[in-house]
Amino acid sequence: MADVVQYKLERMVNELDDLERRGLFSRREIAEIVKQRRKFEYRLKRPSPLKQDYLAYIDYEKSVDALRVLRKKAVMRELKKKSEDVKGVVKKPKMKHSVSDFSGISRIVEIYRSATNRFKGDIQLWFQYLEFCRQRRNGHMKKNLNVAAARALMQSGLRSCPSSEALWVEYLRMELTYLNKLSARRVALGEDVGTLVPDHHDPEDKQWREENKELFMPIDGETGDYKDLDEQNKELTQKIDFFREQGLNILQTVYKCAVEALPSSFSLRTQFLEILEATNLANSENMQKEILSDMKNEFSKETGFWDWLAKYEAAGRKSTQDVKKEIMPDQLFNAIQVYDEALKIVPSSSMFDLYIKFLRDTIDRNRHTQNSKLSDSSDNYIDPVSHVLMVYEKAQKMGCITEDLGCQHVSFLLELGRLDDARNLAEKLCSGELSEAVRLWFLRLSIEIKRIGTPSKADLSFLALPRPGLAFYKNCIEMELNLASSAGAKTHLVEARKLYEAALSTYDQDASLWQDYHSMESKMGTSETAAAVHWRARKTLKGNTVL
Repeated sequence: MADVVQYKLERMVNELDDLERRGLFSRREIAEIVKQRRKFEYRLKRPSPLKQDYLAYIDYEKSVDALRVLRKKAVMRELKKKSEDVKGVVKKPKMKHSVSDFSGISRIVEIYRSATNRFKGDIQLWFQYLEFCRQRRNGHMKKNLNVAAARALMQSGLRSCPSSEALWVEYLRMELTYLNKLSARRVALGEDVGTLVPDHHDPEDKQWREENKELFMPIDGETGDYKDLDEQNKELTQKIDFFREQGLNILQTVYKCAVEALPSSFSLRTQFLEILEATNLANSENMQKEILSDMKNEFSKETGFWDWLAKYEAAGRKSTQDVKKEIMPDQLFNAIQVYDEALKIVPSSSMFDLYIKFLRDTIDRNRHTQNSKLSDSSDNYIDPVSHVLMVYEKAQKMGCITEDLGCQHVSFLLELGRLDDARNLAEKLCSGELSEAVRLWFLRLSIEIKRIGTPSKADLSFLALPRPGLAFYKNCIEMELNLASSAGAKTHLVEARKLYEAALSTYDQDASLWQDYHSMESKMGTSETAAAVHWRARKTLKGNTVL
């Protein structure tokens, strides 16, 4: 191990001599650098080096190289001052590149390579490596980190970490970016073949080209032997199609490999769709249909897929959705068709919940836009408010109603100002499949209070129903205590005591109920009433040590 470390240090001699010769580091500083590098090299040669050993070595080398760059700039400034001649004319100083300009970066790359070979499955480490290579793309690194090297590096990462979505997505971006640069290079050379990004030509540029057509004609003025403009455009179109087809082939190949590696990843497919939408590839619509069909086959039993697909349709078949933009009638119609299809395949309360949430979000979104009354002129126009009510009723008919959906339905009717309809629905649900839904009972109580203003004994007689649940009693007590705290009225405290007594008549062996009753009397009653409750609790619970 010592021989290997010594050999590596000896290979650094030319670099260190160059640093001293150029005046960037003193002999004492160089000795310290050698000492630190020896320490790090010994750490890496241990039987089981840690990831932190590699990262610490990399950080140290980065700091040394950053200091070298700063001192080199300072030396250049000094040379610039000294190079002024008598007349004040400045001659630009030159400092040729030497071994020390490249050795530090090469060493960091080598440490990264060793680290990724040992920790092949560490995604974060791979991305740190790639980010460093991206940042150092100029100078010597530019010669080494060409597209072939970048491709090899990404493929190595994918072989080590095939289950990384981020690596697959970034690999596709790299390939398409390179192809787009080739296309852009043709543009720069005057061949104007376009790029893989969507076309957004400047109108002023088009006008300038029309006004200066002669600049693009043959210089000898003889046009008979040259192809006309239409033929030239055909050639350019063929060149554009070549790059677009190549881009599509790349996307298809990477997509196929990525899906084989991650067959159950839904987000991977959505990210590929986003990339497809952002590029101008040949036959992109067919590829889009293929990805969507693949997603439907794999995830048709998942509610999240249907929710995403409906929102995708609502956004005009775009993955990136603007939450502030109004949904047009045709787009809303398509989204509703998706949700209706989903209910046939995944008839569940969670699917209904997503469906209703989308419709209510649509109502809120269109309510705040200027053109919310566009409208009804469309053949596919659907009123989202009436449709929400229809979906709530459909959930009840299909047996997918839950306490949460029932409360939502009642609350939505209240928002529309339909108090009687909300009351009737709450009564129906509380008497039927949601008879044990505490929140719904509490909501029904609040509706009754709103409807009649000041409740009478006859109006509240439903509290005498046989054996209400303990949670129901506690909710009623909480409401009375809140009113007593805010209004300070003793009548609410009296009502709370009545509710406690009614609850204890059925649940007298519940220690927590006695504790709550005693706590209320201690805070809002008197010491006598609190002591009386405590005595009754000890007598009823007997040997219970809780009190």
